[in-house]
Parts: sequence; C-alpha cells; structure tokens
Amino acid sequence: MESGFSTEQQNYLKGFMAGVEARRGTLSPAGGAEGGGAPPDAMRAAQDAAIAAGGKLNAEEKMKREKHPLDRWDEVEARARAGRFPHGLENLATRWHGLFYVGPAQDSFMCRLRIPGGILSSWQARGIAEVAEDCGGGYVDATTRNNLQIREIPADKGVELLERLADLGIIPKGTGADNIRNITASPTAGIDPQELIDTRGITRKLHHHILNTRDLFGLPRKFNISIDGGGCVAVVEDTNDIAFTAVRMDGEVVFRLALGGITGHRDFARDTGRVVAPDEVVRVCDAILRVFLAHGDRTDRRKSRLKYLLDRWGLPRFVEEVEKQLGAPLRAAGPFEPAPPPDKHGHLGVHDQKQAGMQYVGVVLPVGRITGDQLRGLARIADLYGSGTLRLTVWQNLLISDIPRERMAGAVAEIEALGFGTTASHARGGLVACTGAAGCKFAAAHTKQHAAALADYLDARITLSKPVNIHLTGCHNSCAQHYIGDIGLIGAKAERGEEEVEGYDLHVGGGAGIEQGIGRLLFPKVPAEDVPPLVLNLLRTWQEDAPGESFQSFTARHDEDALRAMAVRTPAEIDA
Repeated sequence: MESGFSTEQQNYLKGFMAGVEARRGTLSPAGGAEGGGAPPDAMRAAQDAAIAAGGKLNAEEKMKREKHPLDRWDEVEARARAGRFPHGLENLATRWHGLFYVGPAQDSFMCRLRIPGGILSSWQARGIAEVAEDCGGGYVDATTRNNLQIREIPADKGVELLERLADLGIIPKGTGADNIRNITASPTAGIDPQELIDTRGITRKLHHHILNTRDLFGLPRKFNISIDGGGCVAVVEDTNDIAFTAVRMDGEVVFRLALGGITGHRDFARDTGRVVAPDEVVRVCDAILRVFLAHGDRTDRRKSRLKYLLDRWGLPRFVEEVEKQLGAPLRAAGPFEPAPPPDKHGHLGVHDQKQAGMQYVGVVLPVGRITGDQLRGLARIADLYGSGTLRLTVWQNLLISDIPRERMAGAVAEIEALGFGTTASHARGGLVACTGAAGCKFAAAHTKQHAAALADYLDARITLSKPVNIHLTGCHNSCAQHYIGDIGLIGAKAERGEEEVEGYDLHVGGGAGIEQGIGRLLFPKVPAEDVPPLVLNLLRTWQEDAPGESFQSFTARHDEDALRAMAVRTPAEIDA
C-alpha cells in the first residue's frame, strides 16, 4: 500500500480488494478462493469500502459486522430457553432466522414463511396448520408475496416453530431484515392456458441458490424478486427490486429485465433494455445482488434500497457493473411480443387449465386470514378433488388446481362449507389489507377491520360493473402497496374535534403492469369512519359518467380538484 493511509485504512482497503477478488469467483458459497476455501465475507468487504471512503456505518451494519446474524442461532435458542423476546438490534438480528418480535402491538413473534412462487402441497398446509395452533395464534395470514405468516408466537415457542417448519421443507431463513424475501411468481405456473413459460423450475432454482449462498444474507437492506411467466393472474412484478416479465422475442421466450421497483417510495422497476434467457435467470440475479451488496449504502438506511443506488449511479452504470460481474454483456432487447394482459380479478372464480378437462378455482380469504381448521379443510379439498396443490397469490388469496371439470361443483360446495367463497363483488375481489395496528407497531390504523367494514358498506350500496382494487396499508412501509391501488389508503392519525382518531390518506389512480401508475393524494388524514362515503361517491360518479371505462382511466381524466368535488357530493347532489 502507498504511504498516506493509516494502518486502519490499509486494512480496510485490503479487505475490500479481497472481497472484489472473491466476487470474481464461482457462485458456490465455498468457491472462488485459492485452495478451495471459503471466500472472504463480501458484506464485510463492502463495509470496509464504505469506511475507507470516509463513511460511518449505521448501527445495524455495526451489529452485522460484530457478528453475522446467521451465526447468532445460539442466541436465538438461549432466549427461547429463557422465555425472553429480543429487543433493539437483537430483534433485527433474529429476523435473519424468520422471527419478528412485533411488540408493543402484540407481545409475540411473527414468522414469515418462505414458499417460493406460492406453491404449497396439501401435506405442508396441514403441517403449517398444526404448527400455527401449537406454536402460534391458531391461524395464518396470506400476504402480498405469495406467502403465509404465523402470528402470536410466544417467546419460548419460536425455535420449536422454526424447527417444525424445517421438517416440512419450509425454511424461513432471511424472510426479514437485510435479505431477499420470498420470491413471487405466477401462481398459475404450469397450468395457465395463456402463459408463455412455466416459471416453477426457475423459481425453485433461485430459491435454493439464495438459501445456500451465504453472501446473499449480507445485503444493505431488504430485496424483492418477482418472475411473471405471462399468466392470467398478475404478480405485480414491476413493484420489485428485480422484475422479470416473460415476452416472446425472435420466436424465443425470454424475460424483460427491470430494476429498482419500490412503490412505497413511489418508483416502479425501470426497464433496463435487456432480456434474460430462462436458464440465465439465477446467474443474472446473483450478479445484480452482488453489485448491490458491494455498492449499496451502508451508512444511511433510508437510502439503502436498490432504488437509491440506481438514483445515484444511473441505470446504464449499474447495468455495466452487472455485466462486469457476469463477465459478458447482457442481451439487448429487440422487438418483442408481450403476453396477453392478466385478468384483473383472475385470482377469483373457476378457470380452465391448459390440461384438458382440468380447472382451478380461486378461494376468497376475507382479508387474507385462515384458521388452522380451515387450512386443513382446504388441504383436504385439494387432495379429494385435485392434485393436493394449493397456490398462494399476491392478492391475499389462494387457488386450488387440477380439479376435473365434472367435480368442480362439489369442490366449490365444500369450499363454501368452510366459510369461504369463490367469487366476490368487484369491490371486494381486489381488497388488500396489511396486518395493521392489531399486529404492527408502525401502523396508524386497524387496516384489516376497516377493509372488511369498507367492503360491507360498498356491497350494500353499489354494484360495480368492472373490477376495482382497493389497498389499505397501515404505515409508510406500504406492505399492502397502497400506491398501486385504484383506491389506496394509508394509515394516518386524523382529528375529530379535539380527539385524535385512526384515519387514512386517500389516494386514487394507482395500478401496475399495463395500468402502471402511482396513486394521487386526494384527501389527507380522513377519519376512518368518513372514508366509506368518500369512496362510495367516487365509485358512483364513475359508474354514472363512464360505466364502460376502467376506474383508473376515469380518474386519470380528472384533476384532483374535480375528483375531490365528486367525493364530497351530498346525497341530494348525487340523486339530482
């Protein structure tokens, strides 16, 4: 090293260069170093580089540097034996193993599962139901990542829950904190008549690559990946950090590559102008992740997502760095043929499969919740009428597939006997709600309860001619992606007289895919009980003025003042 650097800085730079050399090696967790040994820790090399550049690691990075969270299993076990929940940075570290302490909203753990592409076997579903009853609150919640979560887990049951899930082949490792979340993919993969490609094999390969590559558990912040095979059920892939969208180009099915989606921060994934062959998806993902790992911000967690690295560098430079990591250029996109657009509420009802005589059915889960008995019942129906397969969607519901057409009526009757429907009104069918204040300390409102009340209110007063998506999220983490709802509601404290009550900021005009758009704020801090009449007035005006037009298109034609005037009409004005 040249003189002019302190000994500490020289050590940092040596570590950084060692990490660069390691990243030039194989994808194997144990490869890339001379003699076949494990490569230096890429996360630590990235931290060294940040410090050498004059930065100061944030507290979370210091915790990760002191001892990698994957190496803290003994601490997780010790707390379980003592019946103690983690606090502060202990809580963050425990999330590497899939457990989230969610106090003070609930004095308990929550566990996000990892179900790649949302495809679940009936025997796994029965096992999850048993684990949820023995170790949690006796229910599961369907999430917006083709996934399930278990809540109300006591401190002394967290380790048992993780062990029993592992016995079912479900590994929640890395489902929280600075890791790659559950991979979302087309829930109708392999059965969809319109899909361009069956994504199940790709999703499975990527899932196992992530689980078995230690470096990928050292990211600056969380990371989302989605793969859309062109099926009838949307996966809103453009809201993810990496978005793969199947298209046909030169007679071949490839994936368009987009990067940096994070709609809670008002950004969709940006098209790179590159396409990726199906057998290159895992390798390209690894390269993207390694560039983010090495260069993402480790000093300011507010700026640590991929979006902010793209903002700082620009997309061309980032793509160039990915190509350096790959050792080859990515393929440029040419003229292509997209898949037909998805069915907006295609996750509900009965649909034909590509397999002759077979059908799948979408099951309506009220605000995404399923009791243990109900989950066992759905598993039994999947066995009795289908192939024992359940498929979770990003719309907080599930599908049961491979049911012979002549047996579908019996399956639907049994689903209804469990307390679920297979169809819903256009207002209820696209209703999405996060956990809300009942289980999240950040939430400003009880979103699930308010979502159910809103759907009841609307169904009693209006019959919509076209589907509408209504998203309720409790806080600015936007787990329910309020910005992409036709109507998006985010929890906010509101004033009613001298009281502060639960309320929402009300947005309209959001969408994803072919309806891509960020919702516009109409009303801030509306008391929760005042939201339903505003929504009803907007929907009524749309139905009266433009019944053949989508709600998003309707709202796009009007400015905010006009839309506000529609929302606050009196009953006399509506009837006039």
